[in-house]
Amino acid sequence: MNLTTLSKMAIKREKTSVLIIGGSLVGLSTAVFLSHQGIKPILIERHADSSPHPRAMGFLSRSMEAYRSSGLKDKIPLADPNFKLVRTRVHSLAGDWHENSYWNPEKSGAAPKKGESEIMNYSYTIGADAAQDEMEGYFREAALSKGADLRYSTTLISFQQDQNGITALLKNRVDGTEYEIRADYMVAADGNRSFVRESLGIERDGRGHMQTMRSVLFKAPGLDKYRKDAVQFSIDQPDLQAFLVYYRNSRWALMFSDEVERDETAYKDAIYKAIGDADITIEIITTGEWELTALIANSYQSGRIFLAGDSAHTLPPNRGGFGANTGIADAWNLSWKLASVVKGHSRPELLDTYEVERRPVALFRHDQMFLRQDYKTFAAKDGKSAVAYDDIAIELGELYRSKAVISDSSNEEIPVKRPDEWNGEPGTRAAHWWLSGDKSRSTIDFYGENWVLITESEEWKDAVAQVNDGSKSLKIDCIQLGVDEKVEDLEGLRKIMGITDTGASLIRPDGIVAWRSQRLSSLNLTPAEELNQVLSQVAFLTDLS
Repeated sequence: MNLTTLSKMAIKREKTSVLIIGGSLVGLSTAVFLSHQGIKPILIERHADSSPHPRAMGFLSRSMEAYRSSGLKDKIPLADPNFKLVRTRVHSLAGDWHENSYWNPEKSGAAPKKGESEIMNYSYTIGADAAQDEMEGYFREAALSKGADLRYSTTLISFQQDQNGITALLKNRVDGTEYEIRADYMVAADGNRSFVRESLGIERDGRGHMQTMRSVLFKAPGLDKYRKDAVQFSIDQPDLQAFLVYYRNSRWALMFSDEVERDETAYKDAIYKAIGDADITIEIITTGEWELTALIANSYQSGRIFLAGDSAHTLPPNRGGFGANTGIADAWNLSWKLASVVKGHSRPELLDTYEVERRPVALFRHDQMFLRQDYKTFAAKDGKSAVAYDDIAIELGELYRSKAVISDSSNEEIPVKRPDEWNGEPGTRAAHWWLSGDKSRSTIDFYGENWVLITESEEWKDAVAQVNDGSKSLKIDCIQLGVDEKVEDLEGLRKIMGITDTGASLIRPDGIVAWRSQRLSSLNLTPAEELNQVLSQVAFLTDLS
C-alpha cells in the first residue's frame, strides 16, 4: 500500500444534498431558504465570522418578502416607512450643507416629501433597518435553528464534478485537518474572486474594474447631533473628496476613491476633516480596500454547480440596492428549485431555469446602474441611448420568461413594470395584499414553502384536491378567497391578480406567478386535468400524469 492510498484512506468522507461555498450574505440566505424547504445543507466559510465591516445596508422590499416567507417574520427590524434615501453634498457634517442628489435621474433636487414611501402601496415594508453584519447574524441563527450545518474557518481546497455529484476536498483552518464532502449539488456564493467560478473557467463581461476603493469604519456616538435624517454624505473639500455613510449603532464609514495609502493617524485626520468637529470622540473599528467592479458571469451553471451572488454578478454598492438584493433573489430563486429536485418532486431540468430567469435580471440591472446619478461618469461612451426604468418597477416588477412559467401574453419586450401594470402576469411577483384584520397578515404569507393556487372558485378548489390525491409527492395548497381567507377589497385584489371570480392563479414557492386562468377554461378539459397539465410543465414533476 503506497502513501497516496494510505492518505486517501485516512480522509474522512461525508455526504450532503447541497454544499454551499461561502458564508456571507448570499450563502447564508441560501442556507436559510433551503432549510426552510426541509433541505439541510452544509455551508463552509473560510473566515471565522462575519466581516466587521458592515458593507451592504439597503435590504429592500423584495428581499424582506423572501425572508418573511422563510420564517423570519418579526425577526428583522424594519425601516421606517417615512424614510427617504438621499445623498447630501456637504463641506463637513458640522459645516455647510449643500444640495441633495438622488439615485433616480427623474428626481429633482427638492427636499423629499414627508409621508410613507410610495413603495408601501405595493409591499408591506420598504426594507430592513439593519446593516449586513447584523443581517448575517439573524440568518445564522435561523439557518442553525432549521438544521443547516454551518462550518466556519473552513477552506475549499479542490473539487471534482461527475455525472452524479461533486466531491469537495475541505480543510479546517483551526486544526489543519482535511476531509471530503460528497454533494449532490453545490452552490458557489464565494464572492467576486470566486474560486469555484475561476476553477470552472467561467468568464465574465460587463463594465469591468472602475477603481480601487479604501474605507475606514469607525464609531462616533457624538455624531448623531449632526446627522439629522440623512445617512449619506458626499464630502466636498479642496483636499478631501470622500463619501461618508451612517450605519446603525453609532457606526460610520468614510470611503476614498483616491490612491493614497493611509495609516491610522491619516485615517483619523481624514475622519475629523469630514466631521468638522475636533471634539468628537472616534474609535476606528477596521479599515478595508476593495475593487469597484461591474461584471456578469457568462454562465450561472456548470452541471450540478451553480453561481449565486457576487460570484455570478458583481455590481458596485448603489442606492438602488442592485448588488446585495440581486444576490438574495438568486438564492430565493435557486433554493426552492434545488429542494424540489432533491426531494424527488421535480426533474433536474427545473434547475436549468435558474440561469434563464436570473442572469437577464443581473444584465438589466448592470445597464440600469450606469444611467443613475452615482455611476454616470463610468458609463460606456458608445453613443447608445437607453431608458432608465422606475425604481419600484425594478424592485418589484421583474418579468421571468422560462419553462417554469406559462405566459398568457406577449410582453417579453418589456423588462419591468410596476406590479399594478402587470396585473398578475405569469412570470411576475405575486401581489402583496393585506388580508382582513389589523394589517399584520398579507397574501405574501401564503408563499415560501409550497405551490399555492389562489381562487374564489369552488371548482378550482375541488381541482386542487383531485390533483393532490393523484400525486405521490408534491402537494399544492389552495386558498379560496372569501372562504379560507377574507380580504377587505376583493375586487381590488382580483384586478391586481388579473383574474375574475371564476379564475385562478398558480404561485410558485418563490412567490412568482407560474400560470393563471383568468376564468374557468373553455378548453375541453376539466379544471383538474388542466391543472395537472400545467403543474407537469412548470414544476417539471416526476410523478404527476
